[in-house]
Amino acid sequence: MISFELSEEQSQVRDMLSAFATNELAPRAREADETRAAPTHVLDAAWSLGLIGLAIPESCGGGGTPRSALTNALMLEAMGYGCAGLAAAAFVSSLFVNPLIDLGSEEQKLRHLPDFCGEERRVATLALHETAFAFDPARTTTRAERDGRGWRITGTKRLVPMGGEADDMLVVARASDAPGIDGIRAFIVPPDALGVTVTPESGTIGLTPMGFSRVELAEVALPPNAILGEGDGADVRPLLASLRIGGAAFAVGLSRAVTDFAIPYAKERVAFGEAIAKKQSIAFMLADMHIECDAMRWMVWKAAAAFDVGRDSSKAAILAQNYVNRHAVKIADDGLQIFGGHGYIRDLPLEMWLRNARVLTIHNALAAA
Repeated sequence: MISFELSEEQSQVRDMLSAFATNELAPRAREADETRAAPTHVLDAAWSLGLIGLAIPESCGGGGTPRSALTNALMLEAMGYGCAGLAAAAFVSSLFVNPLIDLGSEEQKLRHLPDFCGEERRVATLALHETAFAFDPARTTTRAERDGRGWRITGTKRLVPMGGEADDMLVVARASDAPGIDGIRAFIVPPDALGVTVTPESGTIGLTPMGFSRVELAEVALPPNAILGEGDGADVRPLLASLRIGGAAFAVGLSRAVTDFAIPYAKERVAFGEAIAKKQSIAFMLADMHIECDAMRWMVWKAAAAFDVGRDSSKAAILAQNYVNRHAVKIADDGLQIFGGHGYIRDLPLEMWLRNARVLTIHNALAAA
């Protein structure tokens, strides 16, 4: 029998972040979207909660709490409810920290993780996406070649979250001629290394507070121990599964926000003498939105639970991501339609949520569960 009853600690973390998202993120979402930047004081406040360093081993100065993808999914959903863009910016360093915890060598953990345990906020990111249409990480064209002194990486990464502010970067590249996912590895690349060029993207339709960047890597020389893991490097499938679960959790939070925003309006908005919630077409639409939110959540939790017990969660993560991708955009669109013409006005968050939902469903690297 499957049980997803939350522990007392998980419930406390979720409740704390739900309050933070409601009080700190939601009121600043529109301003952050318009200015295309996340307020520094909001990111500092999120950092002060200590959640990035919670699962970092005590030997590295962290909290030492066993890492849980399910707990992280709860946190991301709660934050995504307030504002997916600001939440992704607040958790961006998890894209670097969590893979190091899961796959890094002891030497890599001791070298990098203590930097994320202090009071001062540190930004790190992951460079995964490329310019190819319908990008698939298994077909990445960024290449890492061995030379006599280590590795040389060449390629172009797009939509790198907060790449312009990052102090550390994890780059996904093909480390050999092996086909498919078997040759894909991750590399620790200093953003200021010779041959790395980081420039702002021209802009995106959603999640604008993320400050996406383009990263050019031209024969970047790296030492042998730059590859994530020991020896020939760690299998990146757990990393990709974690990214899929994290992104899907954000989308669940956003979908819940849309649904909770639409229901009271439908009960209050009167057309032709009665509340539109009593119209069968609207009532069915709201019911479907609520049902799909629960279904998406259960699929995300199922994938996260598989990750936590050490099973191969790749299939469960892909299924959850695909299901969420299909339904999150529909929920955001239905929410906008319920508001009619008011949904297109920027005084309300509906059009912003629709834009954010679209980016969430095409970007695989916004948070690591």
